[in-house]
Amino acid sequence: MTDLPVLDRPLNRKPPWLRVKLPIGENYRKVRALVDEHHLHTICQSGNCPNMGECWGAGTATFMILGNICTRSCAFCAVATGRPGAVDWDEPKRVAEAIKLMGVKHAVITSVDRDDLKDCGSTIWAMTIEAVRAVAPGVTMETLIPDFKGKPDLVQRMIDVKPEVISHNMETVKRLTRTIRPQSKYERSLQVLSQIKSSGITTKSGIMLGLGETEPEVLETMSELFDAGVDVLTIGQYLQPSPKHAPVAEFVHPDVFNFFSRAGERMGFRIVESAPLVRSSYHAERHIL
Repeated sequence: MTDLPVLDRPLNRKPPWLRVKLPIGENYRKVRALVDEHHLHTICQSGNCPNMGECWGAGTATFMILGNICTRSCAFCAVATGRPGAVDWDEPKRVAEAIKLMGVKHAVITSVDRDDLKDCGSTIWAMTIEAVRAVAPGVTMETLIPDFKGKPDLVQRMIDVKPEVISHNMETVKRLTRTIRPQSKYERSLQVLSQIKSSGITTKSGIMLGLGETEPEVLETMSELFDAGVDVLTIGQYLQPSPKHAPVAEFVHPDVFNFFSRAGERMGFRIVESAPLVRSSYHAERHIL
Protein backbone atom coordinates (compact mmCIF):
# COMPACT_ATOMS: atom_id res chain seq x y z
CA MET A 1 0.00 0.00 0.00
CA THR A 2 1.42 3.36 -1.06
CA ASP A 3 3.57 5.22 1.48
CA LEU A 4 2.37 2.92 4.26
CA PRO A 5 4.36 0.35 6.26
CA VAL A 6 4.51 -3.15 4.75
CA LEU A 7 5.66 -6.39 6.26
CA ASP A 8 9.08 -7.73 5.37
CA ARG A 9 8.81 -11.30 6.62
CA PRO A 10 7.77 -14.74 5.26
CA LEU A 11 3.99 -15.11 4.91
CA ASN A 12 4.10 -18.55 6.52
CA ARG A 13 4.97 -16.97 9.85
CA LYS A 14 2.57 -14.68 11.67
CA PRO A 15 3.98 -11.40 12.97
CA PRO A 16 3.94 -10.71 16.72
CA TRP A 17 0.87 -8.50 16.58
CA LEU A 18 -1.25 -11.47 15.45
CA ARG A 19 -0.42 -13.70 18.38
CA VAL A 20 -3.33 -14.45 20.71
CA LYS A 21 -3.66 -16.16 24.06
CA LEU A 22 -5.11 -19.65 24.35
CA PRO A 23 -8.70 -19.68 25.67
CA ILE A 24 -8.71 -20.39 29.40
CA GLY A 25 -10.60 -19.41 32.53
CA GLU A 26 -13.86 -20.19 34.32
CA ASN A 27 -16.05 -17.97 32.13
CA TYR A 28 -14.63 -19.57 28.99
CA ARG A 29 -15.44 -23.04 30.33
CA LYS A 30 -18.95 -21.91 31.33
CA VAL A 31 -19.74 -20.55 27.86
CA ARG A 32 -18.29 -23.66 26.22
CA ALA A 33 -20.49 -25.85 28.41
CA LEU A 34 -23.63 -23.86 27.57
CA VAL A 35 -22.91 -24.01 23.85
CA ASP A 36 -22.39 -27.77 24.02
CA GLU A 37 -25.39 -28.40 26.30
CA HIS A 38 -27.83 -26.57 24.03
CA HIS A 39 -26.37 -28.04 20.82
CA LEU A 40 -25.62 -24.57 19.46
CA HIS A 41 -23.25 -23.41 16.77
CA THR A 42 -21.04 -20.36 17.14
CA ILE A 43 -19.09 -18.52 14.49
CA CYS A 44 -16.39 -18.27 17.14
CA GLN A 45 -15.71 -21.99 16.67
CA SER A 46 -16.77 -22.52 13.06
CA GLY A 47 -14.89 -19.44 11.88
CA ASN A 48 -11.75 -20.10 13.95
CA CYS A 49 -12.00 -16.61 15.43
CA PRO A 50 -8.73 -15.45 17.05
CA ASN A 51 -10.67 -13.56 19.72
CA MET A 52 -12.64 -16.55 21.00
CA GLY A 53 -10.63 -16.80 24.22
CA GLU A 54 -11.11 -13.13 25.04
CA CYS A 55 -14.81 -13.00 24.17
CA TRP A 56 -15.77 -16.31 25.76
CA GLY A 57 -13.70 -15.41 28.77
CA ALA A 58 -15.86 -12.29 29.10
CA GLY A 59 -19.01 -14.44 28.92
CA THR A 60 -20.08 -13.55 25.36
CA ALA A 61 -20.33 -15.48 22.12
CA THR A 62 -21.63 -14.96 18.59
CA PHE A 63 -24.31 -17.54 17.86
CA MET A 64 -24.62 -19.01 14.38
CA ILE A 65 -28.10 -20.18 13.46
CA LEU A 66 -29.44 -22.37 10.64
CA GLY A 67 -26.77 -25.02 11.09
CA ASN A 68 -23.04 -25.01 10.46
CA ILE A 69 -22.96 -25.90 6.76
CA CYS A 70 -23.14 -23.04 4.26
CA THR A 71 -24.47 -23.17 0.70
CA ARG A 72 -21.82 -20.72 -0.46
CA SER A 73 -18.11 -21.34 -0.95
CA CYS A 74 -16.41 -18.10 -0.01
CA ALA A 75 -12.64 -18.38 -0.39
CA PHE A 76 -11.93 -16.76 2.98
CA CYS A 77 -14.36 -18.56 5.27
CA ALA A 78 -13.66 -21.51 7.56
CA VAL A 79 -17.32 -22.56 7.75
CA ALA A 80 -17.97 -25.83 5.90
CA THR A 81 -19.63 -25.69 2.46
CA GLY A 82 -22.13 -28.30 1.35
CA ARG A 83 -25.75 -29.34 1.53
CA PRO A 84 -27.23 -28.19 4.86
CA GLY A 85 -29.54 -30.32 6.94
CA ALA A 86 -33.21 -29.68 7.60
CA VAL A 87 -34.24 -26.49 9.37
CA ASP A 88 -34.33 -26.94 13.15
CA TRP A 89 -37.46 -25.10 14.24
CA ASP A 90 -36.55 -25.49 17.92
CA GLU A 91 -33.27 -23.64 17.45
CA PRO A 92 -34.64 -20.13 18.15
CA LYS A 93 -35.85 -21.22 21.59
CA ARG A 94 -32.53 -22.90 22.44
CA VAL A 95 -30.54 -19.84 21.40
CA ALA A 96 -32.78 -17.61 23.50
CA GLU A 97 -32.48 -19.86 26.55
CA ALA A 98 -28.69 -19.99 26.23
CA ILE A 99 -28.49 -16.20 25.99
CA LYS A 100 -30.58 -15.92 29.14
CA LEU A 101 -28.42 -18.44 31.01
CA MET A 102 -25.26 -16.63 29.96
CA GLY A 103 -26.65 -13.44 31.43
CA VAL A 104 -25.34 -11.28 28.59
CA LYS A 105 -26.65 -7.77 28.02
CA HIS A 106 -25.83 -7.75 24.30
CA ALA A 107 -26.03 -10.76 21.98
CA VAL A 108 -24.61 -11.18 18.48
CA ILE A 109 -26.32 -13.60 16.09
CA THR A 110 -25.21 -14.61 12.61
CA SER A 111 -25.95 -17.47 10.23
CA VAL A 112 -24.70 -19.51 7.33
CA ASP A 113 -26.13 -18.72 3.89
CA ARG A 114 -29.17 -20.86 3.17
CA ASP A 115 -29.72 -20.35 -0.55
CA ASP A 116 -31.38 -23.76 -0.57
CA LEU A 117 -34.41 -22.34 1.24
CA LYS A 118 -37.12 -20.31 -0.47
CA ASP A 119 -36.95 -17.70 2.29
CA CYS A 120 -33.12 -17.99 2.58
CA GLY A 121 -33.62 -18.67 6.29
CA SER A 122 -35.22 -15.31 7.05
CA THR A 123 -38.17 -16.91 8.89
CA ILE A 124 -35.87 -18.63 11.41
CA TRP A 125 -33.96 -15.37 11.70
CA ALA A 126 -37.11 -13.45 12.68
CA MET A 127 -38.23 -16.24 15.03
CA THR A 128 -34.85 -16.15 16.80
CA ILE A 129 -34.99 -12.39 17.42
CA GLU A 130 -38.54 -12.71 18.74
CA ALA A 131 -37.60 -15.67 20.95
CA VAL A 132 -34.72 -13.77 22.54
CA ARG A 133 -37.01 -10.83 23.20
CA ALA A 134 -39.55 -13.13 24.87
CA VAL A 135 -37.12 -15.21 26.93
CA ALA A 136 -34.50 -12.58 27.74
CA PRO A 137 -36.22 -9.17 27.64
CA GLY A 138 -33.81 -6.29 27.87
CA VAL A 139 -31.05 -8.02 25.91
CA THR A 140 -29.91 -5.94 22.94
CA MET A 141 -28.97 -7.65 19.72
CA GLU A 142 -26.73 -7.33 16.69
CA THR A 143 -27.67 -9.46 13.71
CA LEU A 144 -24.96 -10.23 11.15
CA ILE A 145 -27.09 -11.28 8.19
CA PRO A 146 -26.43 -12.79 4.75
CA ASP A 147 -27.65 -10.91 1.68
CA PHE A 148 -30.81 -13.07 1.31
CA LYS A 149 -30.08 -13.01 -2.45
CA GLY A 150 -30.84 -9.30 -2.34
CA LYS A 151 -34.60 -9.89 -2.05
CA PRO A 152 -36.07 -6.75 -0.42
CA ASP A 153 -38.97 -8.59 1.23
CA LEU A 154 -36.58 -10.95 3.04
CA VAL A 155 -34.35 -8.08 4.18
CA GLN A 156 -37.49 -6.28 5.33
CA ARG A 157 -38.39 -9.28 7.48
CA MET A 158 -35.23 -8.57 9.48
CA ILE A 159 -35.96 -4.87 9.65
CA ASP A 160 -39.47 -5.56 10.95
CA VAL A 161 -38.22 -7.41 14.05
CA LYS A 162 -36.02 -4.40 14.86
CA PRO A 163 -32.72 -5.67 16.27
CA GLU A 164 -30.64 -2.79 17.58
CA VAL A 165 -27.92 -3.33 14.95
CA ILE A 166 -28.12 -5.03 11.55
CA SER A 167 -24.77 -5.91 10.02
CA HIS A 168 -23.90 -7.26 6.59
CA ASN A 169 -20.25 -7.64 5.65
CA MET A 170 -18.79 -6.52 2.33
CA GLU A 171 -15.67 -8.58 3.18
CA THR A 172 -13.40 -7.23 0.40
CA VAL A 173 -13.02 -4.65 -2.34
CA LYS A 174 -15.01 -4.72 -5.57
CA ARG A 175 -12.21 -6.16 -7.77
CA LEU A 176 -11.72 -9.18 -5.50
CA THR A 177 -15.38 -9.92 -4.76
CA ARG A 178 -15.86 -12.44 -7.57
CA THR A 179 -12.82 -14.41 -6.39
CA ILE A 180 -13.34 -14.14 -2.64
CA ARG A 181 -17.18 -14.22 -2.56
CA PRO A 182 -18.09 -16.02 -5.80
CA GLN A 183 -21.82 -16.37 -5.09
CA SER A 184 -22.19 -12.81 -3.83
CA LYS A 185 -22.32 -9.45 -5.57
CA TYR A 186 -20.66 -6.23 -4.46
CA GLU A 187 -23.54 -4.00 -5.65
CA ARG A 188 -26.11 -6.32 -4.09
CA SER A 189 -24.47 -5.98 -0.69
CA LEU A 190 -24.54 -2.18 -1.06
CA GLN A 191 -28.26 -2.37 -1.86
CA VAL A 192 -28.94 -4.50 1.22
CA LEU A 193 -27.06 -2.05 3.43
CA SER A 194 -28.91 0.91 1.90
CA GLN A 195 -32.27 -0.74 2.57
CA ILE A 196 -31.32 -1.39 6.19
CA LYS A 197 -30.19 2.19 6.71
CA SER A 198 -33.37 3.59 5.17
CA SER A 199 -35.25 1.98 8.09
CA GLY A 200 -33.27 3.99 10.63
CA ILE A 201 -31.65 0.93 12.23
CA THR A 202 -27.94 1.16 13.04
CA THR A 203 -26.15 -0.31 10.02
CA LYS A 204 -22.78 -2.04 10.14
CA SER A 205 -20.36 -3.68 7.71
CA GLY A 206 -16.83 -5.08 7.67
CA ILE A 207 -13.93 -5.70 5.32
CA MET A 208 -10.66 -7.64 5.50
CA LEU A 209 -7.16 -6.57 4.52
CA GLY A 210 -4.37 -8.80 3.26
CA LEU A 211 -6.14 -10.33 0.24
CA GLY A 212 -4.26 -8.31 -2.37
CA GLU A 213 -6.28 -5.11 -2.29
CA THR A 214 -4.68 -1.70 -2.85
CA GLU A 215 -4.96 1.42 -0.74
CA PRO A 216 -7.16 3.27 -3.30
CA GLU A 217 -9.45 0.24 -3.56
CA VAL A 218 -9.91 0.11 0.22
CA LEU A 219 -10.65 3.84 0.36
CA GLU A 220 -13.14 3.49 -2.51
CA THR A 221 -14.94 0.63 -0.76
CA MET A 222 -15.04 2.59 2.49
CA SER A 223 -16.50 5.57 0.64
CA GLU A 224 -19.18 3.45 -1.05
CA LEU A 225 -20.11 1.84 2.28
CA PHE A 226 -20.44 5.27 3.84
CA ASP A 227 -22.61 6.45 0.93
CA ALA A 228 -24.81 3.36 1.47
CA GLY A 229 -25.45 4.58 5.01
CA VAL A 230 -23.15 2.35 7.03
CA ASP A 231 -22.71 3.72 10.57
CA VAL A 232 -20.16 1.24 11.95
CA LEU A 233 -17.22 -0.15 9.98
CA THR A 234 -14.86 -2.94 11.04
CA ILE A 235 -11.53 -3.63 9.34
CA GLY A 236 -9.36 -6.64 10.22
CA GLN A 237 -6.58 -8.84 8.92
CA TYR A 238 -7.49 -11.82 6.75
CA LEU A 239 -6.07 -15.08 8.09
CA GLN A 240 -6.06 -18.19 5.90
CA PRO A 241 -8.19 -20.90 7.58
CA SER A 242 -6.56 -23.76 5.62
CA PRO A 243 -4.36 -24.39 2.57
CA LYS A 244 -7.55 -24.77 0.50
CA HIS A 245 -8.58 -21.17 1.15
CA ALA A 246 -7.32 -17.97 -0.46
CA PRO A 247 -3.71 -17.27 0.48
CA VAL A 248 -2.67 -14.30 2.58
CA ALA A 249 -1.16 -11.71 0.22
CA GLU A 250 0.18 -9.57 3.04
CA PHE A 251 0.24 -9.31 6.82
CA VAL A 252 -0.78 -5.68 7.08
CA HIS A 253 1.09 -3.54 9.60
CA PRO A 254 -0.94 -2.04 12.49
CA ASP A 255 0.01 1.45 11.29
CA VAL A 256 -1.92 0.78 8.07
CA PHE A 257 -5.00 -0.12 10.09
CA ASN A 258 -4.58 3.14 12.01
CA PHE A 259 -4.37 4.99 8.69
CA PHE A 260 -7.71 3.54 7.55
CA SER A 261 -9.25 4.23 10.96
CA ARG A 262 -8.40 7.91 10.63
CA ALA A 263 -9.60 7.92 7.01
CA GLY A 264 -12.93 6.42 8.07
CA GLU A 265 -13.39 8.98 10.78
CA ARG A 266 -12.76 11.77 8.29
CA MET A 267 -15.34 10.24 5.92
CA GLY A 268 -17.93 10.44 8.69
CA PHE A 269 -18.43 6.89 9.94
CA ARG A 270 -19.76 7.05 13.48
CA ILE A 271 -17.52 4.18 14.64
CA VAL A 272 -14.48 2.62 12.95
CA GLU A 273 -12.85 -0.47 14.48
CA SER A 274 -9.62 -1.04 12.56
CA ALA A 275 -6.85 -3.33 13.81
CA PRO A 276 -5.30 -6.67 12.78
CA LEU A 277 -7.41 -8.81 15.13
CA VAL A 278 -10.69 -6.93 14.69
CA ARG A 279 -13.58 -9.17 13.62
CA SER A 280 -17.22 -8.34 12.91
CA SER A 281 -18.50 -9.03 16.41
CA TYR A 282 -15.43 -7.86 18.33
CA HIS A 283 -16.54 -5.36 21.01
CA ALA A 284 -19.98 -5.38 19.40
CA GLU A 285 -21.58 -4.09 22.57
CA ARG A 286 -19.98 -0.72 21.81
CA HIS A 287 -21.77 -0.40 18.48
CA ILE A 288 -25.30 0.40 19.64
CA LEU A 289 -25.93 4.00 18.57
